[in-house]
Amino acid sequence: MRDFHLPGRSTVHALNGMAATSHPLASLTAIDTLRAGGNAVDAALAAAFVLGLAEPQMTGIGGDCFILLKPAGTEDVIALNGSGRAPKGLSAEALRAGGHDRMPLHGVHTVTLPGAIDAFCRLHADHGRLDWDRLLAPAIACAEEGVPVAPRTAFDWAADLPVLQGRAREIYSLSGRAPRVGEVFRNPLQAEVLRRIAREGRRGFYEGEVAEDMIASLRALGGSHTLDDLAATACDYTRPLSGTYGGLELLEHPPNGQGATAILLLNILKNFDLAALAPLGAQRAHLEAEAAKLAYDARDRFIADPAPRLDHMLDQSTADALARLIDPDRAMADPAPLAEAVHKDTVYLTVVDRDRMAVSLIYSIFWGFGSGLASDRFGINFQNRGAGFTLTPGHPNEAGPGKRPMHTIIPGMIRENGRVTMPFGVMGGAYQPTGHARFVSNLADYGMDPQAAIDAPRCFAGPEGLEVERGYSVGTREALARMGHSLSIPAIPLGGAQAILIGQDGGLTGASDPRKDGCALGY
Repeated sequence: MRDFHLPGRSTVHALNGMAATSHPLASLTAIDTLRAGGNAVDAALAAAFVLGLAEPQMTGIGGDCFILLKPAGTEDVIALNGSGRAPKGLSAEALRAGGHDRMPLHGVHTVTLPGAIDAFCRLHADHGRLDWDRLLAPAIACAEEGVPVAPRTAFDWAADLPVLQGRAREIYSLSGRAPRVGEVFRNPLQAEVLRRIAREGRRGFYEGEVAEDMIASLRALGGSHTLDDLAATACDYTRPLSGTYGGLELLEHPPNGQGATAILLLNILKNFDLAALAPLGAQRAHLEAEAAKLAYDARDRFIADPAPRLDHMLDQSTADALARLIDPDRAMADPAPLAEAVHKDTVYLTVVDRDRMAVSLIYSIFWGFGSGLASDRFGINFQNRGAGFTLTPGHPNEAGPGKRPMHTIIPGMIRENGRVTMPFGVMGGAYQPTGHARFVSNLADYGMDPQAAIDAPRCFAGPEGLEVERGYSVGTREALARMGHSLSIPAIPLGGAQAILIGQDGGLTGASDPRKDGCALGY
């Protein structure tokens, strides 16, 4: 139990349904949808569309998604890959010939086709209950009437504003500046797109005037994208990956997402008795950092479309061999900068309904405001997910026509003794596998409740050294420095998370990260 003298959040408890998202309006939308007779899929989709208006720097209809779904009446979990592909005209050789040694971060060459809407439509057709008019009404109202900008959103918006170019800057700024906290952001152009999806489903986005607007705009900017590329966008149902730690089974979305990295990281940490260490002490942080360096090195070698040697990456003997490389008293060198881009901008949400259908959904345009570009007529902000490719010749993740890049976004679920007990996710780009492993360890090694597991201070070993949030003590920092870690305080907190615990007694417990603007709500 937390110390009620100190700032913090209580877990949220309910019996019928629960939603946890990164914005209060989205959480409320999900609960309203459940109470109107919708199921968890309906509620998650309605909330996701609202997040595209409430946090447009993080996500939107020009982006991608990954989903884990536990249908009602079963403990099996389905994975749905809603990541779009590169256009058929993308050529790594041409980019190298043009002077690029790595994928550009922004601009038209980083734009992959939007996959989220195709996945949303497929999920709704296969598992939804309410019609599109009902599900899209809250987002349409947000687009037309506006959304008051929340504090964390305003902070990120100001930092991401310089990326916006041309039409995107006109739409996603207020006379050229970022909105301040409490100012209202409207996007009536997007309301029109949502109405077309409500009327026509997938066709309203991937065909007709909306599709023509996207492709004509990209072509005018020098892109090779075609209407055929867009029409060919198709999500895939797949099987989740699975790993165990401390009696918990961690389910992750398979590649091209990086979820396998979290399983490998936990497999490495099995070699150490973390439960005997202080949860916020230097020794635990050191071991986690060293394990992450090794797990991420494997990620950068193997996670791609398709992913070679995935079985080897997930084999416990591989993790055991890597664990033997860790010096418990001394930090190894910081990892080299990646050949592809990873960043921290996304939204994650989870919903559980009264029939215990559970949805774990992550939805993103990659970097803040994606490519920085938008379509001329409808103002659809294009993602820059193509920056997740590498230009290294022969690499599995080398940019190529029709390929999906390595993706940072990963939804998670936990299963115990064959029963799904918790959909969860940790936002934060490259941090996400470490965030998943840290969350699972907080539960399994230290017996934290979901909110405490989310609230606890975080650290992350990356190319810039060991980022350590201010929640760690001076003593822990000094001990880490003595071990050879190069420490820094991150400019923004590491990630953001949501989780819902499905209790053995039928109760629901929701948790939401105070690092973001969101909340958990139940009824």
